[in-house]
Amino acid sequence: MATREAAQRARNAKLDALEERIMRSVEELVSGDDWRRAMEFAARFRSRSFNNTLLIWAQHLEAYEQGRVPTPTPMWVAGFNDWKKLGRWAEAGGGYEIRSPVRVRFATTTPKDPASWRRLPKGERPRPGEVVQRRIVSVVPAHVWDVSRTHGADLPELPSPKLLTGQAPEGLWDGLASQTESLGYEVLRMPVESISRGANGSTDFETRQVLVRADMDPAAQVKTLAHELGHVRMHGPNQQEARLHRGIGEVEAESVALMVGAAHGMDTSDYTIPYVAGWAANVDGKDPIQVIRDTGERVRRTAAHVLDQLDTIQVGNGNPVSLRVADLERSAPEEAPARSPQITHLPDREPQVARTQDGRAL
Repeated sequence: MATREAAQRARNAKLDALEERIMRSVEELVSGDDWRRAMEFAARFRSRSFNNTLLIWAQHLEAYEQGRVPTPTPMWVAGFNDWKKLGRWAEAGGGYEIRSPVRVRFATTTPKDPASWRRLPKGERPRPGEVVQRRIVSVVPAHVWDVSRTHGADLPELPSPKLLTGQAPEGLWDGLASQTESLGYEVLRMPVESISRGANGSTDFETRQVLVRADMDPAAQVKTLAHELGHVRMHGPNQQEARLHRGIGEVEAESVALMVGAAHGMDTSDYTIPYVAGWAANVDGKDPIQVIRDTGERVRRTAAHVLDQLDTIQVGNGNPVSLRVADLERSAPEEAPARSPQITHLPDREPQVARTQDGRAL
């Protein structure tokens, strides 16, 4: 018993240390340029939670400044066992600590009754007629390695998007327009005088129309459409809190556009984000640090959802090319292990913040 309690205390101490590191990273996102760089980084590691993205970013940059890795930005990141599946071996002591969700299976014959769900012990099959869901019940410390801290078999490389100045990635406009239309909105290219306040675009939730200025170059049109799709997905009439804080709504929509653009190799230097400390502090009754964390996670999930539905050439999502999402799902823990140095974070695609049962965001 004493050994188990000691292990639990050690695990909690590691989680507390990771939480402190996340907080420090968020506190450093004080300007629009800092936020833009963080979102651009998140676009390249979008299969991981915003919190874990910050942890990887901070630890890799520290390793680079100490001369332990060759580049300031990681290329591919995966867990010990995932690298092993690809014929590569992770270097001892070279991993980055993250927080990995522990998922447990629950079953019921009456899904609408919250009290009816029962936890399935490991290996037990559901009874006939039962519905099964996996839920996050806790988090544990885990490690991932950048490819530069592994050795072994060669890995294939993704094709990289190649863009000319002012041009949009091939197929991106059509893909974004198709997603917008699938949500019940009409996409229209309009002259500038048709759009209020001289904006590059606008979304009308009553007429269900998305307007984009027709006199801009294709890259600007695509960026604007991605921004408006961010509004459609995140700021509709049923999203009252987002609509009460227009400043955050604009930051979120622009950040979705930024991540979509960065995932296609587009230049993000002209994406304008307001002073981060200012807009986060303007939400009454909310801790600015938590506002930033929640915003970052909502943006990441929304952008990942958009990108997953596009048939376009994109930069990688942070996972080695040969490693499928199904492999990551199989490697995610279903019960909290006594030791978990090789567990990778299981990517969640739903457009809401993943939380443990006690309400903590991952």
